[in-house]
Amino acid sequence: MQGIKRKVVYVTLYEAIAIVAASVGFSLFSGQPMSHAGPLAIFCSIVAVCWNLVFNGLFEMWESRQAVKGRSVARRVAHALGFEGGLVVILVPLVAWWLDVSLWHALLMDLGLVVFFLVYTFAFNWGFDRIFGLPKSAMGGAQPASQPA
Repeated sequence: MQGIKRKVVYVTLYEAIAIVAASVGFSLFSGQPMSHAGPLAIFCSIVAVCWNLVFNGLFEMWESRQAVKGRSVARRVAHALGFEGGLVVILVPLVAWWLDVSLWHALLMDLGLVVFFLVYTFAFNWGFDRIFGLPKSAMGGAQPASQPA
């Protein structure tokens, strides 16, 4: 599976599983019922996708003005920390308010989500590629010049 179909299937499966897992986590760690934690997980997913679009747009504008081009390890670390830091700033107060927990408790839950998503993203990508095959960009061999990448 390639192209837009692959991307739609990927995002749909990834977010559906993530929402279920986050709902369970929010429910377990806050004592709230799934009917209250589930909508929060959906909203967090929407916020994360929107923040991803905004942050990456801003980061790429900043990046385009830098004298040194390319993505070094330091630049990738700065990108990851900036993205996650912004998401923490946005989500922790929301989680605290929604679940009626302290900011500290919400921060701990958010840090748990960060660790979960690190492992989940790795495992999901590996499984997705095993089930649906690798995207063209990851396959060996050069692309013929006449074919679009």
